[in-house]
Parts: sequence; C-alpha cells; structure tokens
Amino acid sequence: MDVILAGIIFVVSYFFIMTEKINRAIASLAGGVLLLLTGIYSTHEVFFQYIDWNTIALLFSMMVLISITEKTGLFTFIAIRFAQKVRGNPIYLLVGSAILTAIGSAFLDNVTTVLIFVPVMLKITKLLKLPAFPYLLTIIFSSNIGGAATLIGDPPNIMIGQAVEHFTFLSFIQHTAPVAIVMFAILIVFCLLFFKGSLSEIKSNMEELSALDASENLTRSSLLYKSVGVLMMTLIGFLLHSILHIEMTTIALSGAILLLLITEGEVDTEEILSKVEWVTLFFFIGLFAIVGGLQQVGVIDEMARMIVVSTEGDYVKTTLLILWVSGLFSGFIDNIPFVAAMIPVIQEFETYGMVYLDPIWWALALGACLGGNATLVGASANVVVAGMAEADNQKISFIRFMKYGIPIVLISLVVSTVYIYFRYLIPYMGQG
Repeated sequence: MDVILAGIIFVVSYFFIMTEKINRAIASLAGGVLLLLTGIYSTHEVFFQYIDWNTIALLFSMMVLISITEKTGLFTFIAIRFAQKVRGNPIYLLVGSAILTAIGSAFLDNVTTVLIFVPVMLKITKLLKLPAFPYLLTIIFSSNIGGAATLIGDPPNIMIGQAVEHFTFLSFIQHTAPVAIVMFAILIVFCLLFFKGSLSEIKSNMEELSALDASENLTRSSLLYKSVGVLMMTLIGFLLHSILHIEMTTIALSGAILLLLITEGEVDTEEILSKVEWVTLFFFIGLFAIVGGLQQVGVIDEMARMIVVSTEGDYVKTTLLILWVSGLFSGFIDNIPFVAAMIPVIQEFETYGMVYLDPIWWALALGACLGGNATLVGASANVVVAGMAEADNQKISFIRFMKYGIPIVLISLVVSTVYIYFRYLIPYMGQG
C-alpha cells in the first residue's frame, strides 16, 4: 500500500511540476507534506536522510554572492561593452552571447548566469531591433552545455559531486568539460546554420547602442572590489578544495558570509536576502522530499535491480543505458528531480557487484545536463529564461523550442556515447 501511495503522490506532484498549473515549489513541497501526513516517512527521516542540505546551502551561498556583485552593475557593464565592441553585428552578438553564457554558467552556475544575462540581452535586442528568440535559445543551450563542464555549473553536477566523495571541482573539468567544449563548438555551427540567414538581413540600430555609456552602469566603489575579490577567492577555493580538505559547501558559505560582513555598511542585508531565489531553493527541498518517499518504500532499489536485469549486468550496456535514459528523461521531467532519483539507484549498483562506478556517474552527469536542452521544462535555466521572456512579451513556444532542442540533445548524446565508450569503456574492457 505504501508503494502505491508514494507512487501516486510522486506522479501527481510531477504532473503539477511539469504543467506548472501551480507554482513548482508549492507542488513539490505539497508532495513532501502528503508523504509526511500519510506516514510514508517521519519528519526526522525526511530532514536528515533525504533532503540534501549541502546542495541547498551551496546554491544559497552562490545566490548571495551574485546578488551583491550584481549591485555593482558589473554584469550589465560587461554585456553592453561587448555589444559595442562587436558594433551591433547580429551574428557576432549571437556567438558572443553564447560564449559569455557558457563561461558564466561553468563558473557561476547556469540559473544565476541566465538571471543576470537575459534581461541585458532583452534590452540589447530591443535597442538593435533584433528578434529575441535566436538569442534566448542560444543562451539556454549555452547555459546547459557550459554548466555541464564544472561541478558548480548545473544543479545535477552539484548533486552528483555531493554524492560521490572523491569527485572534486577538477574532476568535472577533466571528465565532463571535454564533451562540453565539443558540444559548444557544434552548438555554434548549429545556431549559425539556422539563424545566420535571418539575422544577416537585419540592419541593427547601432546609433542607440553607441549612445549608451556602459560605465554609467558600473559603480566603481569599494563594493565592486570587495565583491569581485570575494567571488574570485571563492572560485579559487572551489578549484583547490581537494588540496585544502575543505568541503565546497563550507567554502561557498564562508564566501557568502564574509561578503555580507564586509559590505554590511554598503548594502542592505535584508534586500540581498530577498533577492535569493527562495522559490528555487524550496523547489529543490520539495523534490528531495518526494524522491525520498520513493526511496523509503523501496522503489529506488527496484529501479536499480530492473536496470541491471535489463542489461544483464553488462557494464558497458549499463553505462550507456544510464547516459541515454538520463538524457531523454531529463528533457521532459526536469533534470534535477531525475538526478535526485537516479543517485541512490547508481549507489545501489554496488550491491550487484559493480565496483568501478565512475563512468556511470559521468554518464549520468552528461546525460542529465545536456538532456536538459530538449524542452522548456528540461532544466531550471530553461524555465527561468522562458519566464523572463514572457514577462517581456517575448513568449517562447514549447513546440518551437522542441524543434531546436531535441536535435541538439540527440547530437549531444551521440557525442557523449562516443566519448564515454572510447575514454572509459574500452580501457575497462581491456583490463577485463
């Protein structure tokens, strides 16, 4: 009975999350509360076993750091100055926005990057009288591909990094960044192929862009130097955390609290905390809770058994199945809850005699991050961009997005399959 009940609550919660008939945070939290009310688990179990507070704290800390840095106008300054440097050329602007987004997503996380960059890009496209869709689409794809390159770039990577003790910031750069770089190059070709013709015909409004003074957006004060300094220190801490033997969450929290302390006289702490994406954080908390319900009643264990049985325990088949299942499922059910469900599944593989799980973890990371490009609900960054675009009367159609998203994901999975097979599976079979 508990299995059926937990399954029903999970499916209903997912339905409301995917359709967004009600706020996604409320939908996921309601699912968690229903699991408590039905006695599937206790408050102690959900709070201390299933909710990953390390991930929540890490995301919170990065949001605080970015919120304070954003007040200096640094990000707007960079975007406007870049648009002026390319002299409003629509093609250069498209490629440039992709590069800036990919780099930002790799080192700041993709949700934060799009929150900063999309409003600026909407402003620039209006000034230059350019269609927003190609730029917004490119930003979404670039954010998910760039986010796949590092541990902090995409929430699924953060979750996997927290779940596997020996995975460091450098581990992700060594193992997932090569695929991200190849896919980013393919993305540029893809976008130019589809948008170059229409964008080349448009004469951009360079006069208004030239009239903008980027420096007016930049506040050259102690706040700028403090925020950039602490942000850089935090990122360096991420790179060195395995050498320092300090957890990434501790480094991020330390950076956030330090910046709040040294800027207390310059920024309103309550205002900064109000800018934190609380809806996103509570959405994650609710997701951990509803996936925890499946774990509590044994559904996760059964999923692990089914995957191993379907591949007959074959290591190569299992690894590639995880890649494709995670890539295809993440496109339609949001990669965060999918990864939350899959982490305990992969951990369960050890009980079936699979000792070397690293390639399987990399398959999950690549599939989930790159698969998020398939639909508007595939990744949190997609939903954020769609929401900001709609608020600016630039609504992105779900079907129109899929026409571009699904081909990109299929290419991503093929590239990842070749990469994983030759880098991990052939050497493993050779040892066998």
